[in-house]
Amino acid sequence: MGQDVVDAALEQMECVYARPDTLTDTRFHYCPGCGHSVVHRVIMEVVQEAGIREQTIGVAPVGCSVFAYNYMDVDMQEAAHGRASAVATGIKRVLPDRFVFSYQGDGDLAAIGTAETIHTCNRGENILMVFVNNAIYGMTGGQMAPTTLLGMKTSTSPAGRTVETAGFPLKITEMVAMLPGTYYVTRQSVHTPNAVRQLKKAITKSFQYQKERKGTCFIEVVSNCPSGWKMTPVQSNAWLVENMFPLYPPGDIKAPK
Repeated sequence: MGQDVVDAALEQMECVYARPDTLTDTRFHYCPGCGHSVVHRVIMEVVQEAGIREQTIGVAPVGCSVFAYNYMDVDMQEAAHGRASAVATGIKRVLPDRFVFSYQGDGDLAAIGTAETIHTCNRGENILMVFVNNAIYGMTGGQMAPTTLLGMKTSTSPAGRTVETAGFPLKITEMVAMLPGTYYVTRQSVHTPNAVRQLKKAITKSFQYQKERKGTCFIEVVSNCPSGWKMTPVQSNAWLVENMFPLYPPGDIKAPK
């Protein structure tokens, strides 16, 4: 088939799904099958569809998504490890009319950033916090994280996590839901198309609540880590459903009536 025939056929095809303008034309560095790229896209789809690109500021963390500013074509600020919500707080207080979100992994938000996370939520800072939980330190070698499941093997828990040596997995989303400053707290995922749609709805609502100055919105995204879990992407999604969802079930934890 000649190239002219291919070009003609492409011109007649209807485009139903395309890269949003709010994502840069940069190849993701994430491992194949990683959920980070999907979460990036969904956030930027919401920003574009809401028409708030020029008013949006994101804060990138330290971890697998440390280079989020290379992909999200909005104003971005890098933060020290664990301090993204504190930086986002400062930005929002100086620029209260901007839509501000932090983007953090479980090591960033729930380990070194535990104090910043708790106090940001307790103060009810009017920002969105996106928390990607894959139950492992993905970037630095697959070490045990605060969210690692009991019995789960990592590079620092080769025999599996135990209560005696490491305590219980930290369900920080349930913790922040108890604080009066949080307005909307939910747990979502990106392992199926329907799950992606539910996450998009949650992000859309969160930005609307921020516009209405309701307080802190907190979205946990239960994600996979094929490389860290030493699985294929398909295997990791199945493992996520079977093993992570019983401890981290998707759904709203705290939502306005």
